Amino acid sequence: MTDTLPPCPACSSPFAYEMGALLVCPECGNEWAPEAGGDDDGAATEARVIKDAVGNVLADGDTVTVIKDLKIKGSSSVIKVGTKVRGIRLLDGVGDHDIDCKVDGVGPMQLKSSVVKKA
Repeated sequence: MTDTLPPCPACSSPFAYEMGALLVCPECGNEWAPEAGGDDDGAATEARVIKDAVGNVLADGDTVTVIKDLKIKGSSSVIKVGTKVRGIRLLDGVGDHDIDCKVDGVGPMQLKSSVVKKA
């Protein structure tokens, strides 16, 4: 049965097993959905390109600069124009929020790529 299951995409372990609709790796604990046989839709969603307000392609670990004042929901604080955010992570967030980061003086939050530019 393990001959037909793919290896873990995180650690390449050949010991993956099925648990419900997911595949699970016992070595690293990674869980993932099995790919439908030869379907190109999975590759298209993984290769999603996130661009900043100017059109530059963003990548994990980039440093970006905020291009307009951002009011923080539930707070009277504001993130000012020109604030640098280091070490961003790209994700499929809630709504348009596709950057996960830690802003100095504010804390962890998610930002929209349309309000930042690559530094």
